[in-house]
Amino acid sequence: MRLAVALLSAVLLGAPAGAAPYFLYAGSYTAGTSKGIYAWKFDSNTGVLSPLGLMAQTPQPAHLWIAPYGRALYAVNWETEGGVSAYRVDPHTGALSFLNKTSAHGAQPNQVVVDPSGRVAVTVNYTSGSMAAYRLEPDGKLGEAFYVDQHTGQPLSPKQPGPKQHGIQFSRDNKFLFITDLGLDRIYSYHFNAATPSITPFDPAYVLTHAGAGPRRIQMSPDGRYLYVDHETDSEVEVFVIDGGRLTSLQTLPTVPDEAKARNTTAEILISADGKHLYVANRGHDSIAIYAVDPKTGLLTFQETVASGGRTPRNIRFDPTGNWFFAANENGGNIAEFKVDKITGHLTPAGVTGPIDTPGGMMFLKSR
Repeated sequence: MRLAVALLSAVLLGAPAGAAPYFLYAGSYTAGTSKGIYAWKFDSNTGVLSPLGLMAQTPQPAHLWIAPYGRALYAVNWETEGGVSAYRVDPHTGALSFLNKTSAHGAQPNQVVVDPSGRVAVTVNYTSGSMAAYRLEPDGKLGEAFYVDQHTGQPLSPKQPGPKQHGIQFSRDNKFLFITDLGLDRIYSYHFNAATPSITPFDPAYVLTHAGAGPRRIQMSPDGRYLYVDHETDSEVEVFVIDGGRLTSLQTLPTVPDEAKARNTTAEILISADGKHLYVANRGHDSIAIYAVDPKTGLLTFQETVASGGRTPRNIRFDPTGNWFFAANENGGNIAEFKVDKITGHLTPAGVTGPIDTPGGMMFLKSR
């Protein structure tokens, strides 16, 4: 308790954050007072956040990704004529320098992810149900899209709106790419080659969740054997076993009590670095669902839900040490910080928040 009070006091008084070895970046939705991408210094020893302010003014940077080695940061621009923006990162100050912006080849891109080799970026578009892949230049700029895929088909349930791509996950060996389509209740598999680069649909192209599930975001076990997908529409999480690009469903569990489902949608999903615990953000219930993971079978055991520290937790993320957990509460005007118990997976509020209007995706970078 004393630690939480001390940390909160340090933030409110503007005290220095010790060595502050990391930068925390957060995107935002800019219809209100937010203007773009914001940052804080973060001290992983004490948990103290020190605000750095607006780092890049850009419309609707809903989701962020930092390339391997930290040379560049990428942001989607969640607009009707969607875009993806690239920035050079100064690892000493955290400053962002605009590199370029290119078309997302669709409407309202909601995620951008860089492959493990750092050669390719992929974005998915929610409203248009399309995806685009870009070669990354040596200086971090986005090249022209070398692959664009428009999903088609009829939804399985009248609750679903048709093609709405939402989540991206590269396989651990970087040979496959998985994409969720929320509106078609599908998870697509693609062959991926970063060197060429090339993307080719797998055969069969996708597996189905149950009708009306709304598969949203994806996480993979550290050993690459299991895929975890949260269902936005029906507040569930599903486990798949991976065989190359082939997926087989193993288990489906709720993320909230049955009586809360009608007022809830899931948002982000996150697995711990050791693969022992899985977390899902609940919007409406305003909580984080926590599961224990069996590393041998990939199966989940529900443990508890913890209040997210605000309203509508859209994004969740660990700091690089795995000792701290952050929830970006879109309608709460804050990023809430938690201390992680790595043995039990439990999250304890740290008493520290980063004020920000309508926060979106978050990313960490080690400073120099």
